[in-house]
Amino acid sequence: MAVTAAMFAAAAGYRGRFAPSPTGPLHMGSLVTALASWLDARAHGGQWLVRIEDIDMPRCVRGADEDILQTLARLGMTPDEPPVWQSRREAHYAEALRRLDAAGQLYPCGCSRKEIADSLVHVRERHQTLGYPGTCRHGLNGKLPRAWRVRVPDGPAATICFDDRWQGRQCQDLETELGDFVLRRADGLWAYQLAVVVDDGLQGITHIVRGADLLDSTPRQIHLQHLLGLPTPSYLHVPVVVNEIGEKLSKQSGAQAIDTGAPLEALRQAGRHLGLANNEGNVQDWLARATEEWRQRMAAA
Repeated sequence: MAVTAAMFAAAAGYRGRFAPSPTGPLHMGSLVTALASWLDARAHGGQWLVRIEDIDMPRCVRGADEDILQTLARLGMTPDEPPVWQSRREAHYAEALRRLDAAGQLYPCGCSRKEIADSLVHVRERHQTLGYPGTCRHGLNGKLPRAWRVRVPDGPAATICFDDRWQGRQCQDLETELGDFVLRRADGLWAYQLAVVVDDGLQGITHIVRGADLLDSTPRQIHLQHLLGLPTPSYLHVPVVVNEIGEKLSKQSGAQAIDTGAPLEALRQAGRHLGLANNEGNVQDWLARATEEWRQRMAAA
């Protein structure tokens, strides 16, 4: 099934989503994102979906997806449609890749990580700043294909800008700051950038609320949206939660699972990170008051 702009037209009003990776149980960092996306959907009278982003299967933990869904339900956040799993949607990613290839936007890359790193050393010595230096852009030169890369524009067209509802105006020069980026990895797995754009298009997502650690990914996704003929959703990137030494709170940095035995306290803690505070005594009343607080804040922004 091809991703088309008509899918967005079919989506009535606001459609948002929370898209966790099932690499472990829900923790405070991911709860903040879940809560912000849920509140934004409810404040707009829209729909809130959940998508399990499990395309990086080696990193996924068995049972973590169901654990996340159960935790969300205990916190009063149930999606308005059945959840979807990226691991079951590979045909859609393959079709998008085929379309990009047919349009001349892709090329095979035979570079290893070490070769790319070595090339970047020489590039930087010439006072240029590039991500991938385009080694295979005009041919493999005898190398075996490892990954598939998408071409980024040259010159002024390479600068992608968007207005984030929390972070303000954001711009990135894809050519000088990133270079052509991978859509299918050397290990055969689909890259996050392609999968998320295809899924947001297929699901008719109109508003994306997520952590500020993904700000850097947004220009790449906008570029892919343009190539696939998809409208660009509205973006809002909330500040990430950090631990006591300033690291992003994550499973890798020792984040603890949400205590589902105390759902109201978990919501209050997540709400404080978002600048929300109320003293309602149960989950449903707290969420209702927080939704009104969020609505007022967004109206004043």
